[in-house]
Amino acid sequence: MNRRKGIFLVITGAVFWGIGGTVAKKLFHEYQIDVNWLVTTRLLIAGFLLLGVQFFRADRSHIIDVWKNRKTAAHLTTFGLLGMLGVQYTYMASIEHGNAAVATLLQYLAPVMIIVYLLVRKQTVLTRKDVLTVSLALVGSFFLLTNGSFSQLSVPAPAIVWGVLSGIALAFYTLYAIPLLKQYDSLVIVGWAMIIGGFALSLIHPPWQMDFETLNLEAYFYLIFVIIFGTMIAFWFYIESLQSLQPKESSLLGSLEPLAAVLTTVFWLKEPFGLFQWLGTVCIIGMILLLAFNKESTSNDNQPSINDEPLKVS
Repeated sequence: MNRRKGIFLVITGAVFWGIGGTVAKKLFHEYQIDVNWLVTTRLLIAGFLLLGVQFFRADRSHIIDVWKNRKTAAHLTTFGLLGMLGVQYTYMASIEHGNAAVATLLQYLAPVMIIVYLLVRKQTVLTRKDVLTVSLALVGSFFLLTNGSFSQLSVPAPAIVWGVLSGIALAFYTLYAIPLLKQYDSLVIVGWAMIIGGFALSLIHPPWQMDFETLNLEAYFYLIFVIIFGTMIAFWFYIESLQSLQPKESSLLGSLEPLAAVLTTVFWLKEPFGLFQWLGTVCIIGMILLLAFNKESTSNDNQPSINDEPLKVS
């Protein structure tokens, strides 16, 4: 029963993440929701809700303990500003300029960026699977962004730039979070990081500066889905699944996120998707599955690795 529950939770969380990006695109396109406002509101509300969940757990003391050490507090603040806010903003900006499918798939290039980073730092050795992983990522990205054409892009350039920046931000987010996750519960780290990022962005775009009268009931439903289901519940379910599944299994089933983003983008929003873009999607999802199945770390014992506990953010 626990295993079935874990599988249900991780699949539900991954699907919510994928659909959440597509719903955000609808908010940007049909209701002219500002990306700054949505990111600010999403981070603040989801962050407080995640800390609320942690408050009812046995290790609720982590909520305050994380701030008692100056070094840890500084680490968490940097993580919130450069990691959480960086990856959330770039991801949403990529969706705004393009679509959720491309933004999600480009963000999933982060593992390849981590592999390259660890190779440059000589913290890991190059393996055949690394070569295959990078090759799938490069070929998949080419087909996804060009639809097989050498003369033109099939995706707007700003969407590509923001999507690549999202992958870079996610790579930083993943590596920089490892020391914090070894000391404190992930709900605490991500909850506070969301609040820090949301508060920082609110100084530029306060969440109360919004013409709510222009929104109808459908728009509010979409907002609730993105903030509650596509962020807070998705992450909570993913973390809960780790109680009954191995990180490898959760990571593998989590690859349903880009698939959900692609399917909802194509069949719900009716975004055009060419044959070669589908091929590129298959390559990138194949890369994700390859990484999920290959969890044996090749890095040094005391160095950050792509194989540490998965930490989702979409």
